Amino acid sequence: MAIAEDLDRATDSQWDWVAEHTRTYLASGGAEGHENNGVRTLVLATTGRRTGTPRRTCLIYGTSGDAYVVVASKGGADEDPAWFMNLLADPGVGVQVGTRRFTGRARVASSAERAALWAQMVEIFPLYDDYARKTDREIPIVLLTPLDGPH
Repeated sequence: MAIAEDLDRATDSQWDWVAEHTRTYLASGGAEGHENNGVRTLVLATTGRRTGTPRRTCLIYGTSGDAYVVVASKGGADEDPAWFMNLLADPGVGVQVGTRRFTGRARVASSAERAALWAQMVEIFPLYDDYARKTDREIPIVLLTPLDGPH
């Protein structure tokens, strides 16, 4: 299970620009990289499903109640992103949102929740609609809920 402390020791994303963003975000304690042109990002740590080692990436987020909402788009690729596959295997996550760090639990949005959450996330980042048109898969929406209570 990934925990908040894994954010510091996790392996970075294979995408150089995401890895650099993540390192800047964490090195600044969340002061840099949290918001860019009105789009907010968080850092997510998961446990590698094959290696058992912590992995981290930056993701655009929204909120729903006490949960943070992220989209497993992978730019509209036909396969799910590795971080999503990792949390399906182990839903324990470490998260940093701005200066706040927490250990949380991930879950895929239900079909009843999905439409409203998708609309919210497309409003935040309109390219999600383009990504959805590029693939036949239904792009998963994930809710990250802190184990230590509301944000």
